[in-house]
Amino acid sequence: MNYLRSYLFLFGLAGASTAADLASKQWAVNRLSAPGSPGIVRVVDHFNLVLAHNKGGAGSFLSTTPDAFRMPFFLGVSSLAIVAMVVFYRRVLPGQWALRWGLPLMLGGALGNLVDRVRYGHVIDFLQVYARIGGQTRYWPTFNVADIAISVGVGLLGIDLIQQMRTSLRA
Repeated sequence: MNYLRSYLFLFGLAGASTAADLASKQWAVNRLSAPGSPGIVRVVDHFNLVLAHNKGGAGSFLSTTPDAFRMPFFLGVSSLAIVAMVVFYRRVLPGQWALRWGLPLMLGGALGNLVDRVRYGHVIDFLQVYARIGGQTRYWPTFNVADIAISVGVGLLGIDLIQQMRTSLRA
């Protein structure tokens, strides 16, 4: 795949995942914070829609840290990760299908959450998964479409690493 087509794919898929994330967050804000809204919507067993403002990272990492440190930290880390993914994408070989799909998904997720941080000072989360274990309800940290894109991208990165290890062991 030539560089132009390769980067069109990178930015096309990243743009689509960013757009899906931002549109879903806007829908969640409109639906879950509207006057008369119950604030929480049970979709099916073990899955709710509930609006949350996450000032931290994954699992609310650094959420209680003062803004003077937290905001520059997350903006800097996000920006570095975005630049690194774009630069690294040039090195993806034609046979590395998992990495070719994974990096744009991670990039789109990072961009979606970065837009929230710049716009609101926090990330909008609204997807809640829970389980009842031993008579208690256990909640997974609330997340969003960007987090799903990042997680799928990381999974694809793992698949690529396994494929590379297998290839090097055969050589």
